[in-house]
Amino acid sequence: MKKIILTTLNSRFTHTSIALRYLYANLKELQESATILEFSINDSISSIAEKLLLQNPDIIGIGVYIWNVSQVSELIHLIKKISPKTKIVLGGPEVSHEPFRVNLEGADFIIQGEGDIAFYELCVDIFNNSTKDKIIKMSMPSLKNIALPYKFYTENDIKNRYIYVEASRGCPFECEFCLSSMDEKVRSFNLDELLGEFEILWQRGARSFKFIDRTFNLNIKTANRLLDFFLEKKPPYFAHFEVVPDHFPDSLKAKVALFSHGALQFEIGIQTLNSEIANNISRPLKLDKIKENIKFLQNETNVHMHLDLIVGLPGETLESFGANLDELVALSSCEIQIGILKKLSGTYINRHDIECGMIYSDIPPYEVLQTSTITFMDIQKMKRFSRFWDLTYNSGNFKQSVKLIWQEESVFENFYAFSIWIYSQTDSTWHISLERLGRLLFKYLCEIKEIDAEFVAENMLEDMMRIKGRATPEYLKKYAQNTPVSNKHGTSGFNKRQQ
Repeated sequence: MKKIILTTLNSRFTHTSIALRYLYANLKELQESATILEFSINDSISSIAEKLLLQNPDIIGIGVYIWNVSQVSELIHLIKKISPKTKIVLGGPEVSHEPFRVNLEGADFIIQGEGDIAFYELCVDIFNNSTKDKIIKMSMPSLKNIALPYKFYTENDIKNRYIYVEASRGCPFECEFCLSSMDEKVRSFNLDELLGEFEILWQRGARSFKFIDRTFNLNIKTANRLLDFFLEKKPPYFAHFEVVPDHFPDSLKAKVALFSHGALQFEIGIQTLNSEIANNISRPLKLDKIKENIKFLQNETNVHMHLDLIVGLPGETLESFGANLDELVALSSCEIQIGILKKLSGTYINRHDIECGMIYSDIPPYEVLQTSTITFMDIQKMKRFSRFWDLTYNSGNFKQSVKLIWQEESVFENFYAFSIWIYSQTDSTWHISLERLGRLLFKYLCEIKEIDAEFVAENMLEDMMRIKGRATPEYLKKYAQNTPVSNKHGTSGFNKRQQ
């Protein structure tokens, strides 16, 4: 009997691959010959090869992404050394556009584009010894012809891992740094059929739904029906959506305001609030609407927001980036993810390379190294800024005390100085314990910012002791007797940002 293995290396064990389940769902009569085996990028490549080859597969289909392409290259090398007759088929965003910047020459076939149906057709050809060209460029299939994948999430997936779902594919916008800008249009699945599948998932125990749609609230009728699905359920549950920040009509606002704490998470790709920079990268920016909607979500709902900003966009300076950060912090107390610009194959961001002096790494994740307005040294400092921002501001461990770094002054300028200082103390951005991080923050606030130690301790104790079971840090013990602390809050499992 012929054997097909569908596999990928997820960025974390808790993640699942919806793509592999789509391929499996659409294998028709070959489905009984196929198996899904998922791994993570932290697994040994030789162990992955061993587990794959133990099944004696005729075909191995591998999902390739920016986070796993280097490991996939090594995996292909090993498989072909041990079992050269095994056919390797690659698919996914990282191989859908050229140039390939990682050596993938050992693969037998590469499907570029949506492979839901194309993979099945290729497997049939391989088994019939009727092979195609190595590079198979696919047009977008009709979503009406694609079998849905949700029944192929296992009980273990539902119990222990994130369940990824989608109501649509594509994006109407043309942001030059994003692969979704390459899509021709937004296409939607049959909503009645989709909600029926979600209901089955719910009955099986699924309570965490992460939507991968690029523009959840583009179609308001669909968005409202999806929200109604969850509003009819009994909490706790968690639903993650990526939303368009300037498109929240009253009907949608009314629905969103009904959700309880921890139930909804919105990822909002701000990227920049600078109109000139946004225009450079073909990104629509309705600033008044964006600000109005962020304020609404912050002040009138229980939505957990996650805003994105990018460092290194063509023409942007550190000063203009800093102004963006200052403004976002003033608008909302939510998480702000600070990322470094990446140059993905197939995107139009390369048109700025000469004019804006854009220099990128050819090693995944292809981050910008320097621009005409931001030096390599500045990029390095901003990577550390981003990491320390995550550890202190985004983590929630220092919710109030971290704000003492800037108080009524510029968030960016003051946190920038803090990130330089703390790096001088640690010489690292990793493997810093919470106790050490807190001790360094306490030292900085008291000695560098010259804030009264009692006041700093009061804020830090309130922050750090909110979680049940935490012991008072050694450096705060002498202040604890004067500071009543309520540590009644626990974690629900649904109110944390999910990656």
